Amino acid sequence: MAFSALNLSSLLFLSQNLLKKMLIRKATFQDIKTIHHLAHQTWWPTYSNVIPSEQIEFMLQEIYSTEALKQQMQEGNTFLIAEREARPIAFASFSLMDPAQKVYKLHKLYVHPSEQGKGSGKKMIDEVAALSKSLGGEILELNVNRNNPAFSFYQKLGFEIYQIVDIPYHQFILNDFIMRKAL
Repeated sequence: MAFSALNLSSLLFLSQNLLKKMLIRKATFQDIKTIHHLAHQTWWPTYSNVIPSEQIEFMLQEIYSTEALKQQMQEGNTFLIAEREARPIAFASFSLMDPAQKVYKLHKLYVHPSEQGKGSGKKMIDEVAALSKSLGGEILELNVNRNNPAFSFYQKLGFEIYQIVDIPYHQFILNDFIMRKAL
């Protein structure tokens, strides 16, 4: 079967667009270094105007060291990685929080700064919500710092404030909204 120049260029355009599509997959222990690296690339731009640099450094060490990430996976947190053109661009983690009320918790959602505003975060949340629902979840919950601009992003996706909390965490206080969305 012969292809015309028009068909060939259409196929080329289509294949280039498919390559640019985002792939979301379950992370494995082999992805821990990638998650660690993405955390360091996203936390500074995300939180530098929200929390003190000492707290950013502490949280990166406490929650995103390779040892801490491995422990979180072993404790049952499901991690997802998003890739575009085989390049990691985002990650998320979630787990069952309250079996009786069928609440799943989105623990982490971080999108590389170069990918923000392109729909990657929404696609990650949609995937977490779909997986949580398929596992019997009825509610998806998350915490967001009350000064984090991501608060309005979560509102646009249907999350509502469930509680306002001040959580002591080592030498810091986490000033958060707990937000929920029905699945």
